[in-house]
Amino acid sequence: MTRVLVTGASGFIGSHLVEYCAAQGLDVYGTSRRGGHGGGSSLACDLLRPDQVRGVVRQANPDVVFHLAAQSQPARSWTDPPGTLRVNLLGTLHLLEAIRQAGLSPRIVLAGSSAEYGACAADELPLREDRPLRPATPYGLSKVLQGELASFYGRVHGFSVIQVRPFLVIGTRKAHGACSDFARGIAAVESGDETTLWVGSLEPVRDLLDVRDAVRALLTVAEKGEAGEVYNVCSGVGTTINDVLVGLLSLAETFVKPELAAERLRPWDEPALVGDNSRLRRLDWQPEVRLSTSLREILDYWRAVRRGQEPAPEAPQ
Repeated sequence: MTRVLVTGASGFIGSHLVEYCAAQGLDVYGTSRRGGHGGGSSLACDLLRPDQVRGVVRQANPDVVFHLAAQSQPARSWTDPPGTLRVNLLGTLHLLEAIRQAGLSPRIVLAGSSAEYGACAADELPLREDRPLRPATPYGLSKVLQGELASFYGRVHGFSVIQVRPFLVIGTRKAHGACSDFARGIAAVESGDETTLWVGSLEPVRDLLDVRDAVRALLTVAEKGEAGEVYNVCSGVGTTINDVLVGLLSLAETFVKPELAAERLRPWDEPALVGDNSRLRRLDWQPEVRLSTSLREILDYWRAVRRGQEPAPEAPQ
C-alpha cells in the first residue's frame, strides 16, 4: 500500500486519517467538496458529480480507498431523508463506478456505522457483525443500503471491499456528539459566555473509541482485513452519557451547572450500542487511548477554539 485515496478528508475521522497516512510515508490524496485539508494532496470533489469523481480516481490511482464522505448526522437524516440517501448511496455508486471505469482494483474500506444495527435488547450486547440489521434512522438505513451496494460490486465486479462499522468515535475536531457538545458548552461557561450547560438524555450507553485508535483500525483493516468481511471499530466497552458528562465536569475550571433541555431529547436514540471488537482484535489491533485522555484533550481543544487558537471543525457533509 503506497497510494491512498480518502474521501471526506476534511471531516473528523478523515482529517485524522489523512495526517496519519502521511506520517506513515504514504502518498495520500484526500477529497472534500471544497478541497483544502492538512496533509497529503487535497482534491476538491463533489461525490454527486460523476465527472469530478472519475477525475479524482484517475489522478489518485489508489492502492487503497477509504470511503468516509457521508451525510453522517442522524438528526439531519430525519429532516432530509432524500438528501441523506442521495449523498450516502448515490455518492458511493459514483465512486464505485469511477473505479470500475478506470479499470483499477484497489482495496476499498467502506465506512458504515453502528447505526446500522438499530435498537437492540440487553442480551444482544455486545453487538457482533453478524447480528441482523434493524436501522432506526434514515441515516442508519442509508448506511445499510450503501453496504449492500458495495457488496454487490464485490460479488459482480470482483471488487475487494471491506466494510467497517465505527461506533461512537470521539476526539478533537469533531463538530457534534455528546463529548463535543458537552466540552464546547463547558468551555463557554468557563469563558463567561454561558451560565448553563444544556444537555439531553444522559441514560444511553455508548461504545466510545478515540479517533487515533479508529484510524489505526482502518489501516489495520486495509492491510490485513478479509475482502467481503465487516469489522466493528469499537472499544467493546459501554459507557453511559452521564459518565461522559461527569468526567468532563471533573475537568472544568469553574462550576458548571447542567440542565436538561427538552429539545435535546431524541426519542429515536438507541438505549445502548456496544460492539464486539473480537474480529478486529484478531488482526492484531487493540485500543490504546484511555477515555480520560480523550476527554481532557477534547475539552482543551474546545477551549482553544473559543480563544481562537484552533479553527472550529467543519460540520459533517
